[in-house]
Amino acid sequence: MKTSLLTNFSVDKENKKISVEREFAASVAKVWDAWTKSDILDQWWAPKPWKARTKSMDFREGGSWLYAMVGPEGEEHWAKFEYESIKPQKSFSGQDAFCDPEGNINAEFPRSKWGNEFKESGNSTIVSILITYDKLADLEAIIEMGFKEGFLSAMENLDAIFEK
Repeated sequence: MKTSLLTNFSVDKENKKISVEREFAASVAKVWDAWTKSDILDQWWAPKPWKARTKSMDFREGGSWLYAMVGPEGEEHWAKFEYESIKPQKSFSGQDAFCDPEGNINAEFPRSKWGNEFKESGNSTIVSILITYDKLADLEAIIEMGFKEGFLSAMENLDAIFEK
């Protein structure tokens, strides 16, 4: 695996934001597909030994992605990403939340706003992700749940797909 790929992860508590910059050894078109097509997302989105399983995906402005993170014992944690803005092969944004298997948002858990940008950089693509929260406590709860470790591990799963 190419270990020189850019990986930046920072937490800005003052502004309730997480910033991630991640380079992938693939074209913008391939990286875009990996982030926007459920059959590819299911291969990498969850940190091992967990798996992602899509129930439904409607990748369009106003659409959503309903999926479960499935653990090694079969336990399921459901989430829903609601797409707000999409500029093909450039960016997409939306709201992410925990939910039940029918997509009903669980208000007891933090909701986050995601903005993802895709930029070509030579023979690779840099994805810049900005995740914002309404409250500092929400940001801190996500970090305590192991978001950084899990998300960066999932990015390595995506690297493995591009190596094939």
